[in-house]
Amino acid sequence: MKKKLLALFLTSSVLLSLVGCASSSGSANTSGSGAASASAGSTADAGSAGGSSSNAEKPLVLTYAEVNPEDSIVGQVAADFKTKVEELSGGSIIIDVQYSGVLGNESDVLDGMLAGSGAADISRISAFSLNSYGVEKSVLLSLPYTFESRDHYWNFAMSDLADEFLNEPYENGLGVKGLFYGEEGFRHFFTVSPVSSIEDFAGMKLRVSNDPVMNGLVNGLGASPTVVAFGELYSSLQSGMVDGAEQPIANYKSNSFPEVADNLILDGHTLGAIEIVVASSVWDSLTEEQQNILLEAGRYAQENNRKNSQAKEDEVLAQLIEEGVTVVEVNDLTPWKDAVATVIEENTKGQEDLYAQILAMK
Repeated sequence: MKKKLLALFLTSSVLLSLVGCASSSGSANTSGSGAASASAGSTADAGSAGGSSSNAEKPLVLTYAEVNPEDSIVGQVAADFKTKVEELSGGSIIIDVQYSGVLGNESDVLDGMLAGSGAADISRISAFSLNSYGVEKSVLLSLPYTFESRDHYWNFAMSDLADEFLNEPYENGLGVKGLFYGEEGFRHFFTVSPVSSIEDFAGMKLRVSNDPVMNGLVNGLGASPTVVAFGELYSSLQSGMVDGAEQPIANYKSNSFPEVADNLILDGHTLGAIEIVVASSVWDSLTEEQQNILLEAGRYAQENNRKNSQAKEDEVLAQLIEEGVTVVEVNDLTPWKDAVATVIEENTKGQEDLYAQILAMK
């Protein structure tokens, strides 16, 4: 009897030992699966739009800098881009848009991105912002009276040639890559004192951002280019440090410039081309799927911008007139074009054929 009990006891012990081993093995496997999920939660897998699990990683958050408010034309570009990225990625990529210059002015944000140390991953910049950093092709977009109409610009912006322009800073190792182009309308001069013709600009101090092309344009008008940070422009107009500046119509209103400079002359010297750029380090860290999501979302935002910017600008112009801003139409651009002929000649040297291609897209 005692032998039977002993045998039964030994059998039970073996069974318990086996169960314990199985349990330990199961725990090890569960732990191993979690480690794999943690590894999969790198930037590369954050863009996968597949099924979720209890170990799903946090979404990839990309910070987008915009100096203008959300209700501006360029603010809406950011909103559309955000919506589409998050839709296409199934929420695995989040675009955190920081409006109204929360992250700093445009040039400071761009400098940070180029240095690889900025707070922004993506930024909306003027398509001319990279001119002073050695990007040659984009200079052509900033030349006065290059684009005769919005349609002319969009023929370029949605072409294969535009892709070459967007890739130039990335290929040159500058630190950013262009995702897509947009626009915020033609740029016009606005002044504290009334103006009715090109002759009225003689002797005026006009704000510039220290862009060589813009400096040449202002000099051609007989005025003095005066460098002022965009964030200081309102107070500079108010104090008399500058007599005028230039902006697209929507930005002119959204930044309250009519309060201190209520004279607007519609010379349309350049089209306000914009470019959305991503830091090269961020772009390189993305999977091909994630990169394609950003590009597709860019096409969506670009198309909405193309369809809506003219109507938005017309609406703003009507409001400005109603509010008492003096708006002067320019019926003959010949003297304006003559005044900047030297600027165009100097800045197309070595790129004459490329510039001719852009002009032919009208």
